[in-house]
Amino acid sequence: MSLKKAAGQRRGEWIELMPGKLPVPENGGRYEAAMIWLQQELMAPPKLLKQLETEEGIKLAGDRLRLRLFPPRELSFAPVGKPPVILYEDDFCLVVHKPAGVKIHPDGESSEPTLANRVSAIYAERGEKVAPMHIHRLDEYTSGPVLYAKNAYAQLKLDAAMSRKEITRVYVALVEGIVSPKLTVIDEPIGRDRHHNQRRRVSPSGKRAITHVELLETMNQASLVRLTLETGRTHQIRVHLSFAGHPLVGDALYGGSTKLLPYQALHGESLTFSHPLTGERICVEDPWPEEWQGLRNSLHSQARLEE
Repeated sequence: MSLKKAAGQRRGEWIELMPGKLPVPENGGRYEAAMIWLQQELMAPPKLLKQLETEEGIKLAGDRLRLRLFPPRELSFAPVGKPPVILYEDDFCLVVHKPAGVKIHPDGESSEPTLANRVSAIYAERGEKVAPMHIHRLDEYTSGPVLYAKNAYAQLKLDAAMSRKEITRVYVALVEGIVSPKLTVIDEPIGRDRHHNQRRRVSPSGKRAITHVELLETMNQASLVRLTLETGRTHQIRVHLSFAGHPLVGDALYGGSTKLLPYQALHGESLTFSHPLTGERICVEDPWPEEWQGLRNSLHSQARLEE
C-alpha cells in the first residue's frame, strides 16, 4: 500500500513531497526554507535530517522536495519460518499478527523461529532490502498485533510516539472469577519480584502503572474483560489482574489455573497509532484467537451443567 500522492509519492529510494511555495528566511535561501518546513510542518527528526544532509539525501527540484528515506537495508535477522499474517502495511509501517508461543526476537535460549525471523522471511521472499524494527513487544504467550518501522524515519517517529504514550493498545483477556463492573481502573505501581527473576509484582517502590478495565461477559467462575494500557510495564496486565484477585486463565506464573489453557489467555485486540508521515490515525484490529471460542463454550457449558 503506497501513500497518497497528496502526502508524498515514493520514487525508488526517495520520497517526493510537494510543500508548495515556502517563505524564504532572511539569512537563507530555498534550501534553508525547506529545512525549516521539514522540522516545523513535517516534524522530521533532527537526527535524521542531519544524517540525510551528510549523505546528500535531501534534494530540491522546483517546488518538489525529495528525501532519501528508503535506502536498501540488510536484514537484521535470518529469514526463518513461515511469514506472519500481515494486518497492515505501507512504505513506512508494518503490523503483523504474533501468535501465542512465538517470541518477538531471538534471545539465545531457543532455536525456534521468532517473530523477527518470520518478518524477515516476508522481505526475503519478495527480494526487498527492508529490515523492519519492532516498536513494542508482546510476551511470548500473548498473541496480537505488533508494530514495525520499515525505515529510520518511521522508527524515530514511532519510538518517540511510544515514549509519549501516543500508541494505544487494547487487549482482551479471560480471567478467573466474576469481575465486578465497578472495577474500571487499576492504578498500582509495578516493580521486580526479588524472589523470582521472571516475575513482577505490585510494589510501593515500583513504577506507576495504570490499566483500564471493561467487563464484557461473565461465565462459569470466569470473566471476559477488555483492557487498555495507559502505561507499558512488563507483565502489567498479568500483574494487575492477579493483584485484583482475577489472575488470567492459564497464567501459572501469577496464580492462574492451567486446566483450560497452558498459557495466559491474553490477546491484543487492536493497535492505534499516528502514521509517521501523514499523521493519520490508523487503527489495526486483530481477530480473537480461534481457541478462545472453544474456551468460552466450555465455560458456558459448565455453567449450564451447574444450573
